[in-house]
Amino acid sequence: MNFLKNLFTSKKEKSEKKKQLILSMPLFKGKQAYSLDQVVQELKSHWGLEISEVSGDDSSATFVIDGALVALALMDLPIPSQEFEELYAYSYLWQDVEKETQEHTQHAIVSILSDNLSPVETYSLLTKVNASILKTSQSSIGIYQGSTTLLLPKDLYLDLADLLKEEMLPLQLWIYMGIINQGDKTSIYTNGLKEFGKTEIEIIESPMNSDDLYYFLLSILQYVLGSDVTLKDGETIGFSEDQKIKITESKAVYLEGNSLKLDV
Repeated sequence: MNFLKNLFTSKKEKSEKKKQLILSMPLFKGKQAYSLDQVVQELKSHWGLEISEVSGDDSSATFVIDGALVALALMDLPIPSQEFEELYAYSYLWQDVEKETQEHTQHAIVSILSDNLSPVETYSLLTKVNASILKTSQSSIGIYQGSTTLLLPKDLYLDLADLLKEEMLPLQLWIYMGIINQGDKTSIYTNGLKEFGKTEIEIIESPMNSDDLYYFLLSILQYVLGSDVTLKDGETIGFSEDQKIKITESKAVYLEGNSLKLDV
């Protein structure tokens, strides 16, 4: 991580705007990882992005997209297995997560530093860079998003990333949604809204089944992040004139700090 520290501290700017730094880690199995040239070409051809100030090589590189500094750093070693152990039970989006992640041999660190993009725009850019690495690398197996405790398999990541081309947000790549089945009740919570300056959401002991509750919360998140809405204690939310779901802020049940409870 010294590479990143030195890189970003050396890029001093006059702007006093608050900078946002976000990270992800693509995982690779085998001796080969990614090609900088192929990643840049994929960003141009598939995503239609303009890229400037390309510097470096396959080991470490930087370039600029939409005023944001993108850095790639290849680490010729796996992420320690103990970092993943607590995540396996929660990584329901990756079927063989334990077996496949234990087979990875190296990883990269993808970093986006921006002071002119919104959090959604920054995460969208990170997703496009990650997807470009995955698509152009035969040895890539998935993405580790440590800040939101997400382990995401390659094929799923690529499928969801393309939602951005349809002007939809690939929320499952950004926010973890934990599901707890409790007999005939279901609870669900988010982990990752804080990355966007929002309060995490919990729905506690809902009579809705887990699938319906999952997609209901996805719809709420698309609204909150897609329209940059801030939900507040005491307000209501709904998808029709008659639907009025009460919002209450209180101590979180499955998270640290407070959360917004939706009475569903």
